[in-house]
Amino acid sequence: MAAELLIRLESRVEQAAERCARDPAAITLVAVSKGRSVEQMMPLYEAGQRDFGENRSGEMAAKVPAMPGDIRWHFVGSLQSRKANEIGADTFLLHSMDRVSLARRWSRITPQPPPCLLQVNLAMEPQKHGVEPSQIPARLDELADIGVRPAGLMIIPPVPDRPEDSRVWFRDLRQLRDHLAPDYPDLAELSMGMTDDFEVAVEEGATIIRVGRAIFEEKP
Repeated sequence: MAAELLIRLESRVEQAAERCARDPAAITLVAVSKGRSVEQMMPLYEAGQRDFGENRSGEMAAKVPAMPGDIRWHFVGSLQSRKANEIGADTFLLHSMDRVSLARRWSRITPQPPPCLLQVNLAMEPQKHGVEPSQIPARLDELADIGVRPAGLMIIPPVPDRPEDSRVWFRDLRQLRDHLAPDYPDLAELSMGMTDDFEVAVEEGATIIRVGRAIFEEKP
């Protein structure tokens, strides 16, 4: 069943990419495995999935030694600065860099800290983490001074009533990345789109999508 779900999801990604003349191979599918057991994750691994995403540092730290060593671990949730050492060395990509205090901790994890994405709060929702658009250049400069260089941008848009509702946020993030590109050429990645709207995100330029419910078989 896991293989069927993965094939079905990859097909939907391919179809969305074809609609906008994109190469599906340029899009990374992250299976968001928060709250899922190792027993639930292994069938996806055996079906070929290698990118997994967690949003709780303790849960990720427990899963890393229990899973195969070639997994690429993405941390997609808000990370407390004091928890950075718990998962930093095992992280392939941190999606939620949003403040200088975290960057300082992140920069001390290894001589070459893992790459990260700057989380952007385009809708300026008070309950969500992320940098407001007007603050992005200053924050990028601060991170560079610390020794942390984001590889792109990430967004968690307002919860959509329908997938199309997310398009404006995805488009705005892509346009923001393109606007910043001349001064910040390393901002290549766009992490955007989840189970309810990942196809729209692909159409708007996502390079990474974060999918949970659509890829995991639910237990009865």
